[in-house]
Amino acid sequence: MSKLSRREFVYMMAVLGAAPVFANSHTRMVETTKKLEDYYKLKPFGNARLLHMTDSHAQLLPVYFREPSVNLGFFSNFGKPPHIVGEKLLDYYGIKGNKRLEYAYSCVNFEEHAKVMGRTGGFSQIKTVVDFLRDSFGKEKTLLLDGGDTWQGTATALWTRGKDMVGAMNLLGVDVAVGHWEFTYKAEEVLENVKALNAEFLAQNIFVKEDSLMNGVEAYDEDSGLAFKPYTIKQLGKARVAIIGQAFPYTTIANPQRFIPDWTFGIKDDNMQEIVNKIKEEEKPDAIIVLSHNGFDTDKKMAEVVSGIDFIMGGHTHDGVPEAVPVKNATGTTYVCNAGSNGKFLNVLDLDIQNGKIKDFKFTLLPIFSDLITEDKDMKKYIEDVRLPYLKELTREIATTEQTLFRRGNFNGSWDQIICDALLEVKEAQISLSPGFRWGTSVMPGQAITFDDLMTQTAMTYPETYARDIKGTDIKAILEDVADNLFNEDPFYQQGGDMVRTGGISYKINPKAKMGERISDIVLTKTGEKLDASKAYKVAGWSTVGAQSEGEPVWETVETYLKNVKHISNIKVDTPDIIGVKGNPGII
Repeated sequence: MSKLSRREFVYMMAVLGAAPVFANSHTRMVETTKKLEDYYKLKPFGNARLLHMTDSHAQLLPVYFREPSVNLGFFSNFGKPPHIVGEKLLDYYGIKGNKRLEYAYSCVNFEEHAKVMGRTGGFSQIKTVVDFLRDSFGKEKTLLLDGGDTWQGTATALWTRGKDMVGAMNLLGVDVAVGHWEFTYKAEEVLENVKALNAEFLAQNIFVKEDSLMNGVEAYDEDSGLAFKPYTIKQLGKARVAIIGQAFPYTTIANPQRFIPDWTFGIKDDNMQEIVNKIKEEEKPDAIIVLSHNGFDTDKKMAEVVSGIDFIMGGHTHDGVPEAVPVKNATGTTYVCNAGSNGKFLNVLDLDIQNGKIKDFKFTLLPIFSDLITEDKDMKKYIEDVRLPYLKELTREIATTEQTLFRRGNFNGSWDQIICDALLEVKEAQISLSPGFRWGTSVMPGQAITFDDLMTQTAMTYPETYARDIKGTDIKAILEDVADNLFNEDPFYQQGGDMVRTGGISYKINPKAKMGERISDIVLTKTGEKLDASKAYKVAGWSTVGAQSEGEPVWETVETYLKNVKHISNIKVDTPDIIGVKGNPGII
């Protein structure tokens, strides 16, 4: 296979980049009457097409989503995608000045672009684009892959236990899927949803515990203990393509084991190599694809240690990477891709398969600009029907904001700060801790904050809050543990999420230091006193993994706070003092 050059990448995106940036509402109405193919028709190439989306987090409607201004990479990942942000990212891909692509791929001029170009994503818009790309290439030669984190992230997903998203996936025509936050529902709910899903739900790295098998818990394969089908073979025209499923390997560490007590997870790279070898020997496919929820850096390491995979279509880290990144291994090259989050992007991988192998490929990370796409009527009606029973509650206004509210980034965002401040005030705590979740959309200045908006930051199955005394030494240990999950030199030990968000304290962090030595100079911001290792502090938080907490759901806590504040302005975001990042292109 040949690697797409930077020049070819820019040329492929030229048509989309030339899509109009509207100056006024009249121009908007005129331009949106143009045909879809004016912006989304890719040059014909190859004889098999894979469409890939991931991490939509149940966002059925178009959203605002600000890309991170901090996405640090160190060691072997220093200065490599996706650890390049802002202007440096635009320079790296040669797209500076292209307003459409600047808005899609970076946080540069976010407010300005959002005001003009509006929201991105939306399942009604995605359905229109997917159908167009299928029909224009050939339905019999096209496959739609969903990389997981689809059944969680909104109030309606929580209240329907993911069933609203199963219906949306079926209507969209998803062929193959994997999971992560899907497993934060109860096991019986997961299995019900999988049964209702038209797509094949795959996982080569989820096993039923031995004692659970002995007690009659069902498995896909009782001999191996596999909980789900590990791979599938799809016929795309004359090509046979193998798809292997890889669920998030640290689900029972990052999320509660209590919901799925009979299943075990892991990276299982040895098992992956065995399956690849088996597929090559027994199935003799023309291409082997891994549909993964590992995260980008973990996928790159898997591509290094496992040979024989052609492409890894990845998710979890929410990285919109505009290229298929080549990774060398013992027998050749594996290309690693990621499709961003919140329905903002659709990966298009066109394969030229000849004589039993991939001769060449073309890859495009296709932004879903909602203002350029006519909504699919059937999907629009489905979404309206799903939301209708809850519409009054969803659209209820809580407060207003004159600042952009966002979450995504290695450290605190403004939405995170609101949650931390709410925990401090409502729980009358000295320190607050909030998980470094990557999911959550953005709210623009001048918008009302609705209950729907609040739930995009908090809707999950273990939202209970707590307030308890924690010793200073244990607070530091929590920060150290999460920092190691994020910045461990070995991607196989990066167990998901960004840095824990904090309220009431400031601290220094050296991401390249050893475990236990990254965090220093923790200070209480209200009093200026240094954290005492032997002293107990009142700490408020939410989302406990080990056991259910005793407090109300966090959205109730935050709503109480927002109703008191009424209007958000001049948020002071508690970001740590980061050591050793001068010249790092992963931070602005």
